[in-house]
Amino acid sequence: MTDKREIENQEWIQSLKWVTEHEGRERAQELLTLLQNIADKAPASQALITTPYVNTIPPSEEVAYPGNLKIEQKLLGLVRWNAMAMVVRANRQAEGIGGHISTYASFATCFETGFHHFFKGGTEADMVYFQGHAAPGIYARSFMEGRLSEKDMDNFRRELKPEGGLPSYPHPMLMPEYWRFPTVSMGLGAIEAIYQARFNRYLHHRKIKDTSGCNVWVFLGDGEMDEPESTGALTLAAREKLDNLIFVINCNLQRLDGPVRGNGKVIQELESLFRGAGWQVIKVLWSSAWDKLFAKDTDGALREALADLVDGQLQHFAFAGGKYMREHFFSKNEKLKALVADTSDEELDALHWGGHDPEKVFNAFKRAVEHTGQPVVVLAQTVKGFGQGASAGEASNISHKTTMMDDSQLRDFRDFFHIDVADENLTEIPLIRPDKNSEEGRYLLSQRKSLGGFLPERNPRGPEFRPPATELFEEFYKGSGDSEIPTTKVIVQLLQKLLSDEATKDAIVPIVPDESRTFGMDSLFRTAGIYASQGQQYDPVDKDNLLFYNESKEGVLIEEGITEAGAMSTFIAAATAYSNHGINMIPFFVFYSMFGFQRIGDLIWAAADARSRGFLVGGISGRTTLAGEGLQHLDGQSHVYALSVPGLMAYDPAFAYELTVIVQDGIRRMYSEQEDIMYYLTVMNEAYRQPQMPEGSRDGILRGMYRFRKSSRSNGRKVHLLGSGAILPETITAAEKLEEHYDVAADIWSVTSWKALYDDARAQEDSTLFSGKKGAGKSYIHECFDGEEGVIVAATDYLKALPQSVAHHFPLRFIALGTDGFGRSDTISALRNFFRVDAKHIMVAALSGLAAEGKMEKKEVEKIAGELGVRE
Repeated sequence: MTDKREIENQEWIQSLKWVTEHEGRERAQELLTLLQNIADKAPASQALITTPYVNTIPPSEEVAYPGNLKIEQKLLGLVRWNAMAMVVRANRQAEGIGGHISTYASFATCFETGFHHFFKGGTEADMVYFQGHAAPGIYARSFMEGRLSEKDMDNFRRELKPEGGLPSYPHPMLMPEYWRFPTVSMGLGAIEAIYQARFNRYLHHRKIKDTSGCNVWVFLGDGEMDEPESTGALTLAAREKLDNLIFVINCNLQRLDGPVRGNGKVIQELESLFRGAGWQVIKVLWSSAWDKLFAKDTDGALREALADLVDGQLQHFAFAGGKYMREHFFSKNEKLKALVADTSDEELDALHWGGHDPEKVFNAFKRAVEHTGQPVVVLAQTVKGFGQGASAGEASNISHKTTMMDDSQLRDFRDFFHIDVADENLTEIPLIRPDKNSEEGRYLLSQRKSLGGFLPERNPRGPEFRPPATELFEEFYKGSGDSEIPTTKVIVQLLQKLLSDEATKDAIVPIVPDESRTFGMDSLFRTAGIYASQGQQYDPVDKDNLLFYNESKEGVLIEEGITEAGAMSTFIAAATAYSNHGINMIPFFVFYSMFGFQRIGDLIWAAADARSRGFLVGGISGRTTLAGEGLQHLDGQSHVYALSVPGLMAYDPAFAYELTVIVQDGIRRMYSEQEDIMYYLTVMNEAYRQPQMPEGSRDGILRGMYRFRKSSRSNGRKVHLLGSGAILPETITAAEKLEEHYDVAADIWSVTSWKALYDDARAQEDSTLFSGKKGAGKSYIHECFDGEEGVIVAATDYLKALPQSVAHHFPLRFIALGTDGFGRSDTISALRNFFRVDAKHIMVAALSGLAAEGKMEKKEVEKIAGELGVRE
């Protein structure tokens, strides 16, 4: 750098300092924005998205730390020790059981600063998404607070012990009174938290609950930010001005296997990403020990050298210590040498990164909480495995896998954090809990009391709920007469009724990813309104239409845009409101069924883990119901995926009354009875006549199957035709023609839920298998078919695997028809013929089954197949 450039740089710096001191930071920011607007037109504008590689908050703007640092540092050491001890003890008892020490070690100061001074508990608690791999540290703190026992800690990752144990990561399903948010499927916590923060505003704007005092904190790893879900909704947070949202990113510069950006600077990259997305960025890079060096760095030599340092080398400095850093960094030039000429190697060892300095972290958190108009991200530079020592993985590439320590490593750990454990007791790795009457014990508990209560903590029960009156549903039981109605229209009509009923009008949350008109939900635009946090600031082009696009700050319908992941995250926020907010919200997330489980299966699994309650509605379901759209839009697998999710009730109803019975009972079970279950319902946009509800069918609808119509014939040639969803009308047609033209007695069964049949049969099978008693329990399938004769043909718009999952439980010959293979673009009738699930294929399958049973001649079946146009 030339002398002239140095002089110019100093003039700019001094000018900015003068403006800041005399006219304030806002005026300085205004000038910087003006300069950036000019620079945006220049080729080098991208570089201006980042700021220098120094702390965002200079020492001159820091406030005094409000806590007792001496006590907090002692408590911090104990939490670190207990977290380490829990993992090491678990792996000594069961080698290879796993666990993580190093992640929490790097993030501990940030967590403890939050616990002591920021994270509100109690009825208006903050929502804290804890980094999953840091769970041992959260358990360790709860142990010190007296919330977990030593036995709990000893049974870390040993949940099947008779006395129970602790799960590896945050799982509300496994600890329903403790964890609130499952976060260890990395990336999902970030997107869920963004939509949770937005849902909190939605509740506030609808005047359902005042959420203005609730902050959403999200603790993430820098490597975790490579997950597309972690960054996919950042612009939404800025667009919605979610200043109730704070990301804290643990920038220890390491992924699971090595450096995040060994040849780059991940913190600068993240700053660019978040600033570009419209977030406020606060960098906490250097501890207070660096302040003296930066104060002496009048010409910017240190700042420039640190900015040029790649992360891989910075990690090496953290690993190798002060002497190595003097030789390989501060010896680069005379200016750097001069900065540390009067600094010893031991003092250089103490040049920790900012994420381990509680004063720096406190000031960053304080500014984040007080900032308005934008979401905030705190980028905290840390060392993975901080305090463990080099031999136990501190700052090394193996750090993530560290689960064991030998005696010398334990001794180093103890000495670094000043833990009061004698040498003779070291091998036992004792868990240490401060006496509640000690200075440390009182401080620990009083800080949490002052903030409202313990965290994490979860309320497993929602408030009492009065379901809507039965009369609200009765019109759907009567059928549609000669009118043809699709079940997509039925679900919308149900939503409209629920939105107008006193018991549910404030609880219903319709969610759709930009397909409202496709599903016929545009009727909700005018009556319910579309949620928009800023209201509608324009005149919609279709304002003169009855169903114009009506946005409102108090709008009910949440239309996410083209993002199933975002819509699912909103569903989770609404579906857990009974626990997180103490209010009952009933979400109906309506989506293309093809783009549900297949695209966002991981989030659906997370929803189940979070004990969500609500309805997932797969629209235009099945592989033959969407004429013309073709391969990417035709769903034949979502119900097969649904088999894998525990606690998910999956139904494929064909008729309006079936859908209504399921929704009514689902509301009862989830909200009146407070069962932690979800419902997956598939609906079609194919219109057909809706019959009247048969007497006595309600129980069978809910259990998964009922006899829709019993044949009046009894001639020895008997078939049972099982249809579900879109294929049930084809089944009815097939039965009628079999009886009319081929003298076959055909009972019609509606299978509303193959999963319900599967779950019931599996449970009964296990009961019989492990009780040692033959026929210990009969499945519902056996109840239905006990004493029946004939052949069963099951036809579905999904993979054959769906009915075949329970085929061996049926006591008669069982033939499955399904839609295996890729979809095509054509008419509905052509698609059903192609996949062999239309009426004529059902008929031929039934006749072939009768021939196999000796009830017909095979040649007769071949002749009939030819007449019907069925070919091999």
